[in-house]
Amino acid sequence: SDLREDAERGAVLQPALFVALLGCSVLLYFRVALMDPGFVTAEEEGEAGKSEEQHVVVPQLSSSVKMRRCGYCMVKQPMRARHCQLCQHCVRRYDHHCPWIENCVGEKNHPLFIAYLSVQLVVLLWGGHVAWSGLYFKQSWDWLQHNIFLLISFLLIVVFTIVVLLLLISHLYLISCNTTTWEFMSHHRISYLQHSELENPFDQGVILNLWRFFC
Repeated sequence: SDLREDAERGAVLQPALFVALLGCSVLLYFRVALMDPGFVTAEEEGEAGKSEEQHVVVPQLSSSVKMRRCGYCMVKQPMRARHCQLCQHCVRRYDHHCPWIENCVGEKNHPLFIAYLSVQLVVLLWGGHVAWSGLYFKQSWDWLQHNIFLLISFLLIVVFTIVVLLLLISHLYLISCNTTTWEFMSHHRISYLQHSELENPFDQGVILNLWRFFC
């Protein structure tokens, strides 16, 4: 493959960069999986109604919409929070529970989750190129026996690349609209969206939405 040829020539920069990206991907995975996604605690109840986003939205909402107390963990939920049955906690700016990391994606780890997907996509694209560079197609059974694992690896990389790419694009779109996966999928079930005069009261324009999310 290309990486093996580079190593044989003594050109270790690209192989080292590939390994560094792979290591970064693994570290980001464990960071996102193990960190607090924004769990709501009982000590934060006094601040539940004072978030910046809530001040933006409250004037546009009907007076009948009130902050609710979670029926599971009994804490007062801030706006955009939701209780996760798997984590057994309410999560601020809840996006979704990701089975790949076995953790919720919420207010605190969502930016890192996007960074993880971006790095993972680069690793997969590069890995696909490396796998392809090692394949020299011949119509023979002997060739298939010697290249079956490399061929399967390449096909798996293609599948995962498509999945990660679609996931990253969908999240970037939702971020640019300042909405979450939960709000996008369950708009009709969420009280503060049902009673809002706007379809998405959190949307402040693409540039400001991206700035607030990443910066």
